Amino acid sequence: MVHQTAQDTMQAAGLYMLREEDATGRGRLLVVDRNWTTTAQSVAAGEVVDCDTTITLSAKKIGE
Repeated sequence: MVHQTAQDTMQAAGLYMLREEDATGRGRLLVVDRNWTTTAQSVAAGEVVDCDTTITLSAKKIGE
């Protein structure tokens, strides 16, 4: 999923404590979210969590 879409989906569900990281381990910043694909998240999809739960989204650039 495009990283921006993943963030929008989580925020629509009331989740705003979102962290992001470069899934390749290269430490790059996700400056333009639409150029990245979310590859993992720290909470499983569909899992019920409190709205103050911090969720980490891992992403890599599209095409990598």
